[in-house]
This record gives sequence, C-alpha cells and structure tokens, in this order.
Amino acid sequence: MCVPCRVGVEVTLVSDEQNELFASVDALLEQAAAPDALPVPAERKRLREAAGLSQDQIAKALNVRRETVTGWEAGRTEPRPPARAAYIRLLDGLADRFPAPESPSDSAPRPGGPSVISQPQPQPQPQAPTSPVAPAVGLPAPVRPPVTARQSTAQKTAQKTAAVPVADGRFAHGPLAVVDGDDAAYCAGGLVLDCPLTDLPALVNWALGEAKLGAARLHRSGKDADPLIVLTASAVQRLGLPAVLEDRRGLRLPDDHKALKQLTAAKWKLTKRGFGPWARVYRTADGARRQCVQFAVVPWGALDTRSWGMADQLQPAELARLLSTYATRVLTPCGSTAVTGLELMTALRPPTRAVKDPAGGGWVSGPMPGSLTEPVECAPPEAPDGHPAVAALYPRFHQRTPDQVLDEEAYQWSRPLTDEECMKPYVVGIDVNMAFAAAANRLTVGLSAPVHVHRPVFDPKLPGSWLVDLSHITFDERLPSPFTPHGEHPQGPAWYATPTVAYAVELGYQVNPIEAYLRYEHGPYLDAWYTRLRDAYIATMADLGITPGMPEEQFLAAMAGHQHTAPVLAAVLSAIKATVKGGIGKLRERARSGGWRPGEPWPALARPTWRPDIRAAVIANARVNMHRKMLKLAHHADLYPVAVLSDCAVYASDGPSPLDFLPYQDGKPLPGGFRLGVSPGMVKHEGTQSVLWAEGLLEEHGPDVNIARHIKTGIVSGQDEGE
Repeated sequence: MCVPCRVGVEVTLVSDEQNELFASVDALLEQAAAPDALPVPAERKRLREAAGLSQDQIAKALNVRRETVTGWEAGRTEPRPPARAAYIRLLDGLADRFPAPESPSDSAPRPGGPSVISQPQPQPQPQAPTSPVAPAVGLPAPVRPPVTARQSTAQKTAQKTAAVPVADGRFAHGPLAVVDGDDAAYCAGGLVLDCPLTDLPALVNWALGEAKLGAARLHRSGKDADPLIVLTASAVQRLGLPAVLEDRRGLRLPDDHKALKQLTAAKWKLTKRGFGPWARVYRTADGARRQCVQFAVVPWGALDTRSWGMADQLQPAELARLLSTYATRVLTPCGSTAVTGLELMTALRPPTRAVKDPAGGGWVSGPMPGSLTEPVECAPPEAPDGHPAVAALYPRFHQRTPDQVLDEEAYQWSRPLTDEECMKPYVVGIDVNMAFAAAANRLTVGLSAPVHVHRPVFDPKLPGSWLVDLSHITFDERLPSPFTPHGEHPQGPAWYATPTVAYAVELGYQVNPIEAYLRYEHGPYLDAWYTRLRDAYIATMADLGITPGMPEEQFLAAMAGHQHTAPVLAAVLSAIKATVKGGIGKLRERARSGGWRPGEPWPALARPTWRPDIRAAVIANARVNMHRKMLKLAHHADLYPVAVLSDCAVYASDGPSPLDFLPYQDGKPLPGGFRLGVSPGMVKHEGTQSVLWAEGLLEEHGPDVNIARHIKTGIVSGQDEGE
C-alpha cells in the first residue's frame, strides 16, 4: 500500500520497505485509535476539496475503488483496515494544511495575526455609521470605530469574521482589501484591518503574510488567486505615488520612481506592463512558487466606469463590498473586466495538469484534456487586419472581400418604418440577457490548430471556418439576413463560422462549401465559464429581488428600478455583464500602439487563449439565436423588427410595454420566440420611445442611424448600446 506523505502537484512515494513499516505502524494505530479518530464525513470531503484532490486520486493512493471513497465522504460506510489508518494519516496531514474555519464563538488567541480595527457585530451598534447602500447578501455593512480604538498586532489578536464562509484558512479574510490613507484595510464581510502604509514593500509583505488574503483555485489543477490590494486616492498619497499618471500613453510609473526603487531594493519584481492602474508585484524564492500581489490603483482609472459604473466614487467599505462580491462570484479582478473574463476561462480550464512520468515515476506537467493547451496559428480568413498571416497574403491597405475574411460580428441593422408601423404610437426595445454567455453555453469550439480542406462535406458538429455561397437564401426585406452583421443579403461566396452555416441547413437549404479550415479536436471549452458567470448573474439579480419564474408584470416592474435601489449591486451586475462581453472580445485581442507595425506579431498571439475562431463562433451563434427568434415572431405573429443592435431588437407597438406586442399562444409566450425573464437568453425591457421620436431621428441623422442604439435614453450620445 502506498501512502501519500505529501499532498500537492508533487507526491513522494515511499519505498517498499517503508511501506511495510508504515503498514505495521498503521495496524497498531488502528487498534489504538479512538472511535472518533476519523473526522465527520462532511469534513473528509472538505479536506479533500481544499487540497484540490479528486476522489479518484484518493482511491488510487489507498488502493480502493472511487465508489468506496464516495461512501466514506457521504457517511454511508466507514473505512476498514488496512486503508483506515492510511486514510486517517492523509486526513491528518490535510487538516494541518487546511484547518477548518473557526466558529463565530471561537475567540482563542492566534499569535502573529493582523490587527483588527473592526469586524461585523451580531447586533447593530448605535454608534456605527449607516451605509447608504444596501449590502450584498452575506456581506454586512462594516462597523468601524473611531481611529483611537485601533490596536497594534501585539495588543490585539485577529479573529475571523463569521460573515464570509471560508473553506481555506490561508485566505481567512477574503480575496482582497481596499486600503485607505489612514492605515485601514477594508476586507470582505465588513472586516477592517490595520495595515502598514510606510512603503510598497511593507504593504506587499503584509498582504502576503498576516493579512491572510487571496482565494482558492477554481479547478484542482489551477492556481490560487493572488491577493488584491486596492489603493484609494488617500492611500496613493500616503505611499508617495502621484495622484495622476503623467505617462498617459503607457499608463505606468517611470522606472526611476522612488516607490519602484524601494521594490527593487526589496527584491520584488514587476511584470512588463510596469506599475500602472493594474500592477503585479512578484518574487520567486529559491525555485519555490511565486509570491505575487496584485494592485489596483483607483485614482489612476483601474475601475473603468463603462464596466464598474460609479465604483470609483464609493467609500472604501462599500468598494470592498462590491469587489469582494464580484471576486467571490466570478474571480478576483486581475485587470479590466475583459482581462478578468479571459483569466476566468483559464482558471476554470487550466492548460496543464499533473501527470505521472512513465519513465521516472514522478509527477510532471502535462496537457489538460479539453483545454487550450498551447498557442496555435489561426486560419488566414480568421486573422484580423495587421496579422502576419494577412500581411503575407495581401499588400498593405488591401481591403479584404467577404471571400477573403471571416466577418462574424454582432448585428447592426435598421430599416425605415412601414406606413403601418408609423401608425403605431410606440417603438419598444427588448434586450437579450447575457446574450454572448448564452451563445457560449454548450457550444462546441475548436481546441487544435486548423486543417485546410478543399470541397469538404459540411458537418454542423465540426467547428471551423467555411467558404460557402449562401446568396441564394433570401428573407422578407423587413428582416435582417442572419448571415451578415449589417443584415444585407450576401452577394456571393463568403467565410462563415460553423453556427452560421448550420443555421442555413436548419432552415432547409443545401450548402456546398468550397473550402474550409476545420478543427478536428474540439469540445465545450466555455461551458464552465458560462455556468460560473450565469450563476454570478442570477445570484446578483436575486439580491436585487429579481428571480427566475417571476410573473412577467412583476419582473418588468422590478427591472425598472433595480439599478437605483442598490447601487453597489448594480455595479456588480454591470461588471459581470462586461466580463462576458470583454472576455469574448479578448479572444481576438488586437495589437496596441507603441512601436507595433502591421505585419508584426504582438504579445497576445503567444497566448493559448488568443483564439479568434472561438470568438467568431460565439458571436455567430448569438446572432443566429437572435434571428431564429425574430423569424419565429415574423412567421407566427407578422411582427418584424425595425432595428437590431447586437442583442437589442426594436419593434413598433400599440403600447409602451413589451407585453403589448410580444405574442402568446394558449396564454403562454410563443414557443421559440422572445420570453421575458431574468435567465440568460431571455429578454428584458430595454426602452420605449414614441414613433415620432424614431421618425425624427431618422429624418435628422439619415438612414445610417440605428434607433436601437438610442432606445434606452432617447438621447443620441453613442453610449447607449444594449447591455
């Protein structure tokens, strides 16, 4: 029997002689073991999951079946010799590494812990300031006593807050801290700690040590999230950092800044992007795992208003509540919401895992099945302008035609209103919830490099890019074409992603691809990503009082005011939606300025997650889903959209509500059409304006204006776009 003596990526196996000795000792231990030597079943499962181990790994190490381990963790059966002693040894080792969260009543001193300024109280405190923002569920408003009540580490021991369930003692105080200029660090659950603001190295050491910040990995082969330190304007001033970055192009501190010299002197390093709005400070010690702290500098624009709303204007406690809620439900922010969306894909499906080396018998890094494991070259039609593959085929400034480039983008289409539509009083916009996330759900995407094939037979289950002529497929002129983002009918052969061609086949048309770039290794890479973001979205909407299954009238009423009832939660919601859109967009990140020239590679191309083909497939699927529902309304209710922008469709209506035009069948929403509700893929009310407003907009700005862009506010600002 082999007993694992160390848990992690590296597992040391004892020799046969040692096995025999251990077996003898374990037999004695088994005889002397008290009846409660094994933890309760729930704790057995917690310890295994905290270590990132699977039931298969436990079963293999103990030479039992996986079903046996399942029974132990469920409490249906108890381990028997000889596996019992080894199982106890394993759980004891895990318990040392991953101690159970303390109960709220546990006030035993823990030497060396951080100083607690304040933490949530079981009863409201009259002297506590009342937050004007409703807290997220499970995240009570912080109670912060006067500055004179603070105590040093030697004077006051740390206590864990009961407000946030913690499965890993290493990260007892949550994923992040918002640091203010008066040495206060606001954490998850309303906890406020003392922190050093003498210089950046001291703050980094605190974050990696006594602060107990961070988050456990989302996948057993992934990585734990680094602690995030969010600096307010007053904290920036205390640390001797500028209030505004002078380098507006590079958005980073100059390398000779005093704060950076302090980091260098303390053996800390920065990534290539330097110290800017988002910075990563790290150190590798003696070949061990890298120590790393992420910084977000609020006054430098770390929290973009397009994603986070007015988060940068919140008080530190409220900002900590907002970011902690997002971090717990999605991922600890590690840059813009687009960057975080991409990182979430990797966190849920890591590129590598630990595998047994058949030669040496040890553990080595190997590719993770179903993941994007290495960078691959895209097909020439999939490459954006400026890509080396495009430069090799076409002269500079060449405008590629549809048979040379894959143009799978979101809808941007509108048309003039008919005479009948002009007689209606309103135009009403409906918007698909989390449209790109819903499109990613159960979508098969390519995992490998493309294979160039001539005259292939179309296979809807095979992801890739197809050159095919769909110009023979026409629709009512009041509907946009599903095959182009501008809604015009294709004029000849063009490149399409698999979902677009599959929709043509679904409609009953014959397709004959001329050539294709196909990916024979494929899978549902984005399923876990969708599930994580869907759950985050649904949970946040539930906090706002909006739940699946609500009556439609009640749903519309709740949606009408949800952004004003709880601004913190509204900001979380905005960030989740931006994570979806930004993450998909980041799959085809373009080159940035700063010396780059067309035809040269840029850093993003070296990422396994630089996959323009996956982005194209998701967007194509979202556009096809939109057209499928619009076609259903056209055929069964003679309803046609007057404008479509991405995931927003506008219809002429006799009343101001979506209920005034959406069709019903036997008292239920038309099957296959738009349905009101909170779940991803369902729709909400985007906005209502008068038909006179729409006609005036078209008359003033011409046919190029898209009324769907402005249906929400009625103001032509260029900022009102869907979600």
